[in-house]
Amino acid sequence: MLQVNPSLHCHAGVWLREEIVKPYGLSVSEAARRLGVARPTMSKLFNGNASLSAEMALRFEKAFGISADTLMRMQATYDMAQAREHADALAIERVPEPAEVRR
Repeated sequence: MLQVNPSLHCHAGVWLREEIVKPYGLSVSEAARRLGVARPTMSKLFNGNASLSAEMALRFEKAFGISADTLMRMQATYDMAQAREHADALAIERVPEPAEVRR
């Protein structure tokens, strides 16, 4: 299986487009056809407008030999980085620790 060292803050779809699909010389339409998905679905993923799903990660694993688990971790890391950029806007107060833990 192909080993990848993905950037910590790169959308999985954008990375797949640039590092996997382009070197193979595949168009969005051809990649979509080979993976058995609609072209608009693939385009949204490649442009970073849709998150990588577990099923799509498995499709890439089968087609290109890339670990689906690695791709999902890449997407989760990107999603968390995006969420952390807006964490200050969340009006959430820390729940106080319980005074005593009962057994």
